[in-house]
Amino acid sequence: MDRSMKPVWVTGAGGLIGAELVRQASSQAPGWRVIPLTRRELDLTDEAAVTRRFREDQPRVIVHCAGLTRGAQCDVDPTLARALNVEVTRRLACLGGESVFVFFSTDLLFDGRRGWYAEQDEPRPRGVYCETKREGELATLEHSRHIVLRTTLNYGRSPSGDRSFNEDMLRAASAGRRIKLFTDEYRCPIPWTETARATWDLVNGLLEPSALPAPAGIFHVAGAERLSRWEIGKLVAELHPELQGALEPTSIRDYQGPPRPADSSLRCERIRPWLTSRLPGFKEWVRAKTAHGAS
Repeated sequence: MDRSMKPVWVTGAGGLIGAELVRQASSQAPGWRVIPLTRRELDLTDEAAVTRRFREDQPRVIVHCAGLTRGAQCDVDPTLARALNVEVTRRLACLGGESVFVFFSTDLLFDGRRGWYAEQDEPRPRGVYCETKREGELATLEHSRHIVLRTTLNYGRSPSGDRSFNEDMLRAASAGRRIKLFTDEYRCPIPWTETARATWDLVNGLLEPSALPAPAGIFHVAGAERLSRWEIGKLVAELHPELQGALEPTSIRDYQGPPRPADSSLRCERIRPWLTSRLPGFKEWVRAKTAHGAS
């Protein structure tokens, strides 16, 4: 292990984005010594253990992917959601020194009335998950050097097989359930590999001298296309034919559950100067994958 390399923590290293950040580290983050942290390696709710480990590793950057991300779980246990999404975030953001903290947040903070939200637009979160994510953002932004990275639906393969929206769809289809998808709810989906790459581009901007200032504040990372959930589902079915016949179009007007934004599409102009390649549209990415016979 090269101790001259700058250490970086990746929390939630067993999840969708965290695991991909670790996998890409050798190619995308050659200047960093990546320290992957799962719940087994470090209980983030144990303040004393976190402080001890921080002093041992002295990470230059903390990329915080861990948290309670399923809205239904947050609604059932709001105390746990606040502990994981707010209190853990606040403690990590306050560890001090020269460390930069990168907090993963969500496009669902917006009310969805118009779409194509930019970083400076005012969030209006609804529901426990979104409210705790916004509180986590505010705790992060109390420190001028820290970064909030808002992302969206990420297609991907997680180590546990249950962290991405496409994995949820595949499990539902294998159980014989119909998958109802809104024709009038819009997101800007992105492959998990692209989210991880863009994250490393930002983190590398903290290490490499350039004409750009060190990145700080809020950044959006999402695909270049605004697509309905129905359009997204049909594209996923191109990669996973077992979904064909299981998808059913429906309208958000018929939805009886908790409030959800109809259009949380994101503008991603602010991150562009730090990117080594552009963020693709999901349709473009899927068609490229199917052309090469990959999923």
